[in-house]
Amino acid sequence: MREQPPELAVAAERQQQIVTRGQLLAAGLDDMYLYRQTRRSQWQRVLPGTYALVTGTLTEEQRRIAAALYAGPQAQVTGLAALIWYGFRQSPRTDDVHLIVPHHARRSSAGFARVTRALALDAKARRATVYPVCSPARAVVDAARDLSQLRPVRAIVAESVQRGFTDLTRLDEEIRRARRSRTALVRKAFSEVVHGSRSAPEAELRTCLTSSRLLPEIRWNPRLVAGDGGSLPTPDGYLADAAVALEVDSQEYHFNAGDWARTLDRHNEMSRHGILILHFTPAQIRREPGRVRRMVEDAYESRRGLGAANRVRVEPVELPGGGG
Repeated sequence: MREQPPELAVAAERQQQIVTRGQLLAAGLDDMYLYRQTRRSQWQRVLPGTYALVTGTLTEEQRRIAAALYAGPQAQVTGLAALIWYGFRQSPRTDDVHLIVPHHARRSSAGFARVTRALALDAKARRATVYPVCSPARAVVDAARDLSQLRPVRAIVAESVQRGFTDLTRLDEEIRRARRSRTALVRKAFSEVVHGSRSAPEAELRTCLTSSRLLPEIRWNPRLVAGDGGSLPTPDGYLADAAVALEVDSQEYHFNAGDWARTLDRHNEMSRHGILILHFTPAQIRREPGRVRRMVEDAYESRRGLGAANRVRVEPVELPGGGG
């Protein structure tokens, strides 16, 4: 087997054994040699003009590198592939790599590389070793435009803010940039986060309770202050007139196993001030919305008017990001 030229070995090492036909030819190899290497299963052609100098299944990073090399030096990774690169926990998994290229570029989609022409690339893109990655806000909006169901869109929008990947101002800017092109779902999810929902299950609870004809306004993630002026824990939802707090209990969205004691402390502190806490899991909200709604309505009916007696008040909170 022919030894790799030094310049090719350096490029292959940097690019995790993914190289282009142009790099191979520049290193002194010819198309017949490329053909023989792939025919003998020493290499594999993973995309047009793009080769892996190894066999077997590519890693996620190798797929991103291959797609970026195929799409060209100006291409930016975006969408779900970018969210996976950032480490989003709630992002749906995909084998495709979505990239945006300048509008004048002639490159089209092939294999797992999904190429979209964009009027403007992301000026806030971050540089990985081999390729640029769109900013989290741009990636979230691009991913949401490719999704057809509200639940995963809610999840990635909420996670992007809750875990500090981006903020509401940047998300609003990206949604406005995309205008009305396939943005209905991300606009709805964004509105829910602006008005207090911090996670997809919270948003689903909010939707579940909105249809109630009995319940008054529910304050989401309110700032509660006790009668003595001390701050109380923030519940997911709060019915002030009845002093009923709503909590979505999910290890996946809110805490790890070590936070259990802290959760109990929060519960006890609110209970000490006369607040009734109702706990729901995401599975309950999703599978039994009618039962969840009836439980909240029954608690409200049985405690209506008690909110004034416990002297807990809800502090007004300015909506972040201007509510755009």
